[in-house]
Amino acid sequence: MEREVSEVELWSRALRGDGAALGGVFDLHADRVFRHVFAVLRDVQDAEDATAAAFLELWRRRAAVWVIDGSVLPWLLVTAANCARNLARSRRRYRALLGSLPRGEHTESAETVAFAGLPVVDIVDGDLAAHLGSLPRTEYLLLMLTAVEGYSTGEAAEAVGITVSAARTRLSRAKARR
Repeated sequence: MEREVSEVELWSRALRGDGAALGGVFDLHADRVFRHVFAVLRDVQDAEDATAAAFLELWRRRAAVWVIDGSVLPWLLVTAANCARNLARSRRRYRALLGSLPRGEHTESAETVAFAGLPVVDIVDGDLAAHLGSLPRTEYLLLMLTAVEGYSTGEAAEAVGITVSAARTRLSRAKARR
């Protein structure tokens, strides 16, 4: 039977550079930190990003981290909240920048031109080709980029100009259609 290692022991080992010990601290507190930042951000992917950033800071600044009652959780929660606020501020600035850009005439994107007239049957055949051909353009592109070309959902979402969560939803719908 394996003995349970305390957070104090894990943190002591992490301070000496033991990455596996930091993994143990992550296992202890990741859910709590995630819930904390999700309450602020209300977006799963952003909350995952802020959680990861907080643990990266924990590792990077481990010599300066303060421990309260044998736990780094309070420090992590404060750091995670700061990461969440920084992320939210960055997203607002990015949206404001996009909103301030001049709008011109619509031109076809390189992606649209590349996929224009691409016969689905050249890639797949039979019923699958008919199914893919019946999908809306964005769902078709997402499915082809992820399933055929091997891109991640995030990369495919960026390529078609939508958010990752929207891409996940559309991929799910595309896969569920019969």
